[in-house]
Amino acid sequence: MPKNQNTFSSLTPLASLKVLRRRLASRAAHAGWRWMQQAGAVTAQTPGRLRFGAIGPHTRLAFPQGTVFGEPWIRLGDHCIIGEQVTLTAGMMPDLDLGPEPVLVLGNGVVIGRDSHVIADTRITIGDDTFCGPGVYITSTNHSYDDPHEPVGKQWPRSAPVEIGPGCWLGTGAVILPGARLGRNVVVAAGAVVRGEVPDHAVVAGAPARIVRRWEPETGWTPPLRTPAPVPIPDGVTPAQLRALAELEQPEQRPTADTL
Repeated sequence: MPKNQNTFSSLTPLASLKVLRRRLASRAAHAGWRWMQQAGAVTAQTPGRLRFGAIGPHTRLAFPQGTVFGEPWIRLGDHCIIGEQVTLTAGMMPDLDLGPEPVLVLGNGVVIGRDSHVIADTRITIGDDTFCGPGVYITSTNHSYDDPHEPVGKQWPRSAPVEIGPGCWLGTGAVILPGARLGRNVVVAAGAVVRGEVPDHAVVAGAPARIVRRWEPETGWTPPLRTPAPVPIPDGVTPAQLRALAELEQPEQRPTADTL
């Protein structure tokens, strides 16, 4: 086996000094970035330039934030986690008067993954404990193309409210279109494009999305789940007990030449 060698052993003093400087600069850059992530995060106590209509306790917007405007008409519940580079907008552009009612409302415990966009030109409501993976796009406005002679981007868009029920899971890259209404505990597969109404306890996939699995009180899941349901950890079990149980369940290792 080759022996470990000092990185600088084969370098000239000048080259060694350059390598050392690069290492120190790298460490300083990473330390500075970590400090910026902590200092630049937005909370109720440290809102920075953002003045939301409401931001609950223990809610945190990671730094760097994406595009954020119309904050007076955005209400964030308690214990929400907003990832890096997430866009949150109310209204079609900044500095508009959108009236007395909120336009974008997040319930308690909502998680929005990094690089996601929530574009609320009219009301969007996201229920408690809904989790969104990275790159999710939720919008209440879509382009219209009625006039075949006018560029689509210049035609006046159409808007419709969006409602996402509590306990939903939106996979990576999911798109929720204007007028969509998702019930409770709906699962949206990665990359699905959802419009219209989705009932409670349904799994949707595809573009356009369709129901691929659903739960009913009388019949359970149809079609049946392919994996067994996870067994909850009993109350009072400690981490040490779980580790000991995992060690007991590990298969015995076969003897090798080193152990004989």
